Amino acid sequence: MSAPARPTAADDVVILGVGSTPFGRHPDRTASGLARQAVTEALADGQVSRDEIGAVFYANVSQKALDGQHMIPGQVSLRPLGLTHAPLVNVENACAGGATALWLAVSHVRAGLSDAALAVGVDKLVCADPARGLAVFDGAMDVQHREETLAGLRNLSGATAADDDDGAGRSVFMDIYASLARAHMRKFATTREQLAFVAAKNHAHSVHNPRAHYRKSLTPEEILAAREVAWPLTVPMCSPVSDGAAAVVVMRAGAAGTRAGYDRAVRVLATALVSGSDRTAEQPEEHIGRRAALAAYEQAGITPADIDVAEVHDATAFGEIQQVENLGFCAIGDGGPWSLSGAGALGGALPVNPSGGLVSRGHPVSATGLAQMYELVGQLRGEAGARQVAGARVAVAENGGGLYGIEEAVAAVTILGAIR
Repeated sequence: MSAPARPTAADDVVILGVGSTPFGRHPDRTASGLARQAVTEALADGQVSRDEIGAVFYANVSQKALDGQHMIPGQVSLRPLGLTHAPLVNVENACAGGATALWLAVSHVRAGLSDAALAVGVDKLVCADPARGLAVFDGAMDVQHREETLAGLRNLSGATAADDDDGAGRSVFMDIYASLARAHMRKFATTREQLAFVAAKNHAHSVHNPRAHYRKSLTPEEILAAREVAWPLTVPMCSPVSDGAAAVVVMRAGAAGTRAGYDRAVRVLATALVSGSDRTAEQPEEHIGRRAALAAYEQAGITPADIDVAEVHDATAFGEIQQVENLGFCAIGDGGPWSLSGAGALGGALPVNPSGGLVSRGHPVSATGLAQMYELVGQLRGEAGARQVAGARVAVAENGGGLYGIEEAVAAVTILGAIR
C-alpha cells in the first residue's frame, strides 16, 4: 500500500511523538520515574507541549499489585510533570494495556473531545522477591476456575497433569503457552525447531536495538539446548520479566498538519480492540486475534498483502507463530513453516518483530503495546538504523492479553501508515 502524502481528512489521527525507556532490570528506579521518562521523551519527539494534551490514558498493573498504589497510579506518576489540566484515566487490560490506552487515546481524538491525547504504559515487575513479580500474572485468568482452565488446556494438548511439574519459578502463562504450543504441534505438526528458529531470529534482531532487555544473538541449536521452562519451551523462547515504560502522543491531523516536524508523523489507519469469544478448538479461524486483525484490515481498507513490517505479541516464540497466522501472513497451521522459511526475518518477505519482540526486547506488560508503536513509528520514519525494513510504508501491531478459555481475553491490532 502506498500511503498518501497528506492525511485525507482533517479528523484523521496521527502519531506525532513516541518515547521509550530501555527495557530490562531497573532495581533502583520506580515505575513513576520510568513513566515520566517515556512521557518526556514522547512530548519532545513530537514537539508537543504538555499544555496541548487534552487527555491521558495510563496503563499499569504493577503499581497496584506490587507497590500497593491502587486507584490513582497515573495521577501519582504524572502529576510531577505538570499534567494537571488534562483528565487522566487509569487503564488495566492485562498485557494489552498499552494497546488499549492507545485505542482510547485515538478514540478520544477521533471523537473530537480534544486535539491531542497521550497514551502511557509502564510496569516494574522485577522485585526483590521474584515470586511476587510472577504472581502478578495469576490474576490475568479466571481465578475462580484456574485448575479447570489449566486442565482443559492440558487436555487440548494431549498432556496430563503428570506431564507437568509444579510450575515453581515461572509465570503461569508459560504453562499456558506451552499447552497451546503442544496443541498446535499436535494438530499442525509444528516443530520445536521452528520455535527455536523464531526465537533465534528475534534475539538476532535485538542485537541492533539499544533499548532491548537482551542483546545477545543465539543459534537455534543453543536455544534448543537451553534450560527447559515447560516443554516444548526453553528459556530463550520465553519473554523475560522486565521493567520499562513507553508513551505515544496522538493528534488530530487537521491540527498537526501545519506543525514543525509533521513530516515525521505517522498516520493511524486502524485500531481494533476485541474482547470475548466462545469459539471451540476446532474453530481456529475464529481466534480472537484473527477477529481483531480482520476488523483492523477492514477499517484501514487494506489486506495482509499490503503490510511491510509487523510487531506481534510473542510472549513465547509460539505466540509469533500463532499470530502470523491470525494476521493472515500465511494459512492457519502454516506459521511454523512460514517462519522457518525466513519470511519474518530482516531481509525477508515480511519482517516480524524487528525490535526483538517480547522474547528479547522484553515485556513490561502494560508498556509492551506502546513499545510496539515506538518500533513501528521508527520503521515508518526510516529511523530504525541497522534493523530498518527497507521501504516500509504500512505496519501492523498485535498485542494480546490475559486468558479466557483457550485464547487471550483481549486482543488489539493497530495499523499505521507512513505520511511522507
